[in-house]
Formats: sequence, structure tokens, C-alpha cells
Amino acid sequence: MAKKATKTTKRKKKAVKHVGTGRAYIQATFNNTLVTLTDQNGDVISWASSGMLGFRGPKKATPYAASQVVKKAVDAAKELGLKEVNIFVKGIGGGRESAIRALNANGLQVLTVKDVTPIPHNGCRPRKRRRV
Repeated sequence: MAKKATKTTKRKKKAVKHVGTGRAYIQATFNNTLVTLTDQNGDVISWASSGMLGFRGPKKATPYAASQVVKKAVDAAKELGLKEVNIFVKGIGGGRESAIRALNANGLQVLTVKDVTPIPHNGCRPRKRRRV
């Protein structure tokens, strides 16, 4: 039995980019908290969610879970040199305020905080009227 010759190719190492300022997107729902850290263009550097850290059920939307999520996301982003962030918060969950505080506590300088929660202007079309 002859062995098949396999061709190996060397890949060029990806250049590690250095990011000084970026954006932090916090999505705080009633069921979960998601934190995404991006550069100024919107390319994702790191992200984390409370389900990813092992929180289950109603514990995922707690302020403690949100602070742990931020810690995990910031640890990965600090390797790329992230120091300042503009925060965009979406949703009305329990981890909303604590996630903002945790970003500041984990060594990132907060430049701005903006609420981007979608608000319906006129709402959905109402149901048709009941005829008896």
C-alpha cells in the first residue's frame, strides 16, 4: 500500500491590528445580555453573551451576568489595545446599567453613551373590529 502524498501550503500570518478607540454595543433584553466590541468601522473585535458564560434561564438577564459578560469581552479586546469606547445601548433588560458601569470598571474609558432602542412611532395595525 502506497501512501498518498499530501500537499501542505503555508498560510501567511494575519497581521494583528491595533485598535485604540472603538464601539461597544450592548443589547440588554429580558432574557439575555449581549456585548459586542468593534473598531470604528464596525468590524467585530470581541463579543460575549451571558448564555456563553454558562448562565441559564432567568439568571442570564441579571446585572451580575451582564458585568461578567463585559469582563470577558473586554479581556479579549484589550489584547488588541482597545482603550476608549463609544457605547450604544439597545433594549430594556436588567443588565443594561451594570454593563455600562462594568465597561468603565474594566479599564475602558467611556467617551459617549447613546440609547438606540427601537421605539415604534405608530405601532402595529390594530385588529379588525369585532362584529356581534
